[in-house]
Amino acid sequence: MLQHTLKTTAVFTGFGLHSGAAVTMKVHPAPVDSGIWFLRSDLVGQDARIAAIWDAVVPSKLCTLVANAAGASVSTIEHVMAALAGSAINNALIEIDGPEVPILDGSAAPFVEGFLNAGIVVQDAAVMAIRVLRAVEVQDGEAVARLEPSDMLEIDFCIDFEEKAIGRQAKRLNMANGAFVRELSDSRTFCRNADVIAMRERGLALGGTLENAVVFDGEKVLSPGGLRHKDEPVRHKMLDALGDLALAGAPILGRYTGVRAGHAMTNRLLRKLFATPGAWAAVSCEGLTGGKLPGIGVHRGDLPMRA
Repeated sequence: MLQHTLKTTAVFTGFGLHSGAAVTMKVHPAPVDSGIWFLRSDLVGQDARIAAIWDAVVPSKLCTLVANAAGASVSTIEHVMAALAGSAINNALIEIDGPEVPILDGSAAPFVEGFLNAGIVVQDAAVMAIRVLRAVEVQDGEAVARLEPSDMLEIDFCIDFEEKAIGRQAKRLNMANGAFVRELSDSRTFCRNADVIAMRERGLALGGTLENAVVFDGEKVLSPGGLRHKDEPVRHKMLDALGDLALAGAPILGRYTGVRAGHAMTNRLLRKLFATPGAWAAVSCEGLTGGKLPGIGVHRGDLPMRA
């Protein structure tokens, strides 16, 4: 299986979920074996390139944030990373004029649509993947994240909230053949109304609205139009997991299980995977069928219909 990049630049404008600041983000084509990088175009006089890689992640509340040694950082990267992985884009330079990726509608679907509009092209080099050879797990109380061997990427997630409109939800998906785009990409970030109030008191979620997040209040869904899927929250957790797993630096061939897991736990899991001798191997995907990797063969018809 060969690597992919964009044919032309995809441009996105919007507001940061937590900062509320306006931002423009341009996702450019990149050469073979480049991987995914961010470039802070608003920073002058310092190293403004930041690798989208697991060991560049620094602790951050409520989102995934990467930073370089010079202190340049980009936050809330999980949705665009999921869109790149779910569209089989291996190489891209993400130029951004602020510290936070625009939230857009709270899902990854606008990014996927932008990539498909820009065009996705095949490059003349094989994809290297990370094959999980031994199970690794991290745990924090009732929260668990686990990777174990599988021929392709599978995500199995379970959430359990006191909010009656959410409750307990579980879903498992084989991520091959465009499943991410069809099943998960349009699922939005979600929160409780009480959490929104608390976050704003702390200067967070300043760009959050009922249009870019699903807000729950007891048995009610406050966002206009209600849910896109009856189990939209667990689907969004799976979306986040794919974005955070994409920071491995290559597609993962393994089964990810998350129980009440979040961004920090998935990053801890990657760190444990790479620190455990014999737990993984880099493999060439030349001999794999196209259906093994997420995003291979994705087209506009895979995009969910949204009102």
